[in-house]
Amino acid sequence: MQKLVIHNGKIITPTGIITKGTLEVVGNKITAIYEGDAMTSNVTMIDAKGLYISPGFIDIHVHGGGGHDFMDGEVTGFLKIAELHAQYGTTAMVPTTLTGSKEDLLNILEIYDQANKVNNNGAEFLGLHLEGPYFAMSQRGAQDPKFIRDPDPSEYQEILQRSNHIVRWSAAPELKGAMEFGRYLRENKVLAAIGHTDAIYEEVVEAVENGYSLSTHLYSGMSGVSRKNAFRYAGVIESSLLMDELDVEIIADGVHLPSPLLKLIYKVKGPHKIALITDAMRAAGCPPGESVLGHKDHGLKVIVEDGVAKLPDRTAFAGSVATADLLVRNMIQMADVSLSDAILMMTTTPARIMGVDHTKGSLVVGKDADIVIFDQNIQIQQTIVGGRQVYSCSSERTG
Repeated sequence: MQKLVIHNGKIITPTGIITKGTLEVVGNKITAIYEGDAMTSNVTMIDAKGLYISPGFIDIHVHGGGGHDFMDGEVTGFLKIAELHAQYGTTAMVPTTLTGSKEDLLNILEIYDQANKVNNNGAEFLGLHLEGPYFAMSQRGAQDPKFIRDPDPSEYQEILQRSNHIVRWSAAPELKGAMEFGRYLRENKVLAAIGHTDAIYEEVVEAVENGYSLSTHLYSGMSGVSRKNAFRYAGVIESSLLMDELDVEIIADGVHLPSPLLKLIYKVKGPHKIALITDAMRAAGCPPGESVLGHKDHGLKVIVEDGVAKLPDRTAFAGSVATADLLVRNMIQMADVSLSDAILMMTTTPARIMGVDHTKGSLVVGKDADIVIFDQNIQIQQTIVGGRQVYSCSSERTG
């Protein structure tokens, strides 16, 4: 098997940063990490030139990029999205759907299976995230209201029986049938996440007892403190911050969450309970202007400006255009987080949440050789997926 050696770099490991380190790869696995220069010859060498050598970024919630959306239902689109995000450090991702018909979702399952078999030049697919259609209408955000409905056992059981690639599903726990749904997901080893919801604390507690363990894009599409007949009720935001049983994911694009909220979430939850996500739609990696959220032919028209997608009337956000490198950079610059903790939230924590931390999420001997090299500004220089170089900054980025 081919041997790859990356040397002369600052290696970010679970126990600290090796200031002048070497990392060796055989095939698709990390085989050695040590301080000092390479102790081998006649191999493929990469000189990190004193830059950072990091675990590959893991994005567990992403819809598109480079002008493509997973809801387009095209194999080429799946592959182009994976390639686009690899240019910004993502080595593994969970393709995410939007609310749609049962037929739409079943079609995406088939396309995923086809694309997964030939995905060799971009971020690895870790399985599908179904975002909806079991949501609260009042918290739908940019999700298409005509497809929003309560959990239907005959529907979700058929969908899950069609594919073993579904790894997470987001739903509103206050809906009729949502507890049964959560238990069914747990029984089938699918991560149940709370999203686009108007639940109150007591309903979140019940949801956790019935299998829900993650809050989908904290603060976005979810309830906060409310008053009914003069009495205050904690919402999903407060419940997510309070309950240790819940992990949270955040869109750290610098727009969805301002600096004070990034600092608050980090202070309360800590880096081991926070996953950074792009939640990127098709305009990620593209110039500002008009775009479409969801299917290219019948999705929602949006305008991309100020680093975010907005509804045409600019009354609300309609999706992120972030890339993973931006998330890390923002947590350092906007939330005063250390580089090590920012990387943890982009690698180790999402790997643990998705149950792949035995093979991914950190630079450890025996784990997958998913590696990124970046400078002090988190500008990606090289991306390596499973020991294969899929991006080098010497080649022009495509979007």
